[in-house]
Amino acid sequence: MTATMTSRPIAVYADIVDLDPTPGVRRLEEAGFDVRILDTADPAAIVAGARDAQALLVGYAPVTAQMLAELPELRVVATQSVGVDTVDLEACRTRGVAVRNVPGAATEEVAAHALAMSLALVRGLPFLGRAVAGGVWDGTDERLLRPSELTIGVLGLGRIGAAYARMIRPLVARVVGYDPLAAAPVGVEQGTLDEVLAASDLISLHLPSTEQTRGMFDAERLAQLRPGALLVNVSRGDLVVSEALIGALDDGRVGAAALDVLGQEPPAADDPLVAHPRTLVTPHVAYLSAASARDYVLHQAEAVVDQLAPVAPRARDRG
Repeated sequence: MTATMTSRPIAVYADIVDLDPTPGVRRLEEAGFDVRILDTADPAAIVAGARDAQALLVGYAPVTAQMLAELPELRVVATQSVGVDTVDLEACRTRGVAVRNVPGAATEEVAAHALAMSLALVRGLPFLGRAVAGGVWDGTDERLLRPSELTIGVLGLGRIGAAYARMIRPLVARVVGYDPLAAAPVGVEQGTLDEVLAASDLISLHLPSTEQTRGMFDAERLAQLRPGALLVNVSRGDLVVSEALIGALDDGRVGAAALDVLGQEPPAADDPLVAHPRTLVTPHVAYLSAASARDYVLHQAEAVVDQLAPVAPRARDRG
């Protein structure tokens, strides 16, 4: 049944990813919404459960033009992440559907995860740990680096990239950055992509997934790195071509890689990148902490409330 002007607006959660939606549900209900939880990424199930909804809240579920055509009441799609690459933005613009994201809920966590991964590679921690577990009490074969002699390259200088640069800057000789849109924070030298790749001992990726960035780290790009350079990716898995990275690790062009994101998640049991002796892989958790889990859910719900003229005052306006 289609909602009328006098009925309560309807907000629908599609897929629930890792987080408890209860604080968001409570916030939406405070603001006068009826809330449904579908807990599915299946397009047909989402359409069936959200046909009369004004708001659609998604985790990783794709929102396609075909789905939008079958959701005539929809006025806002709210993602549970910084990225909006799973949403057909052009179709939303055409239909007058706003797209809202959660830009700052886990900036500190993701930047800190990238910092921890960077230092782990610089000091060889995952590889030394594996050696000891395998009965080898000798680290002299591992290339261990002095942080204060290193140049760190940061690709993407938005909130997270800039936060990472500020965290690592006191520990290293130099931080250089590339971003075609954002200016470098204080203490970071901005350069072209080629300049940053050529100068850096370690590259940390903080770029969104776009037509321009998907697959940008292919064999040709990886060949631009300094021999033995280190690579950290807490951004998007599809920035890096897995086969190319495996080849670069095998021939030593890349000394080691730390990855919180992969092209396929979860990976296959025999994924050669996960199993590679020169990788450190975590299960897409850079964003996660008790605080960020709360903030992601609340900020996503708040975006819907802000977009659709809330009945109740915003959470930050209450005492």
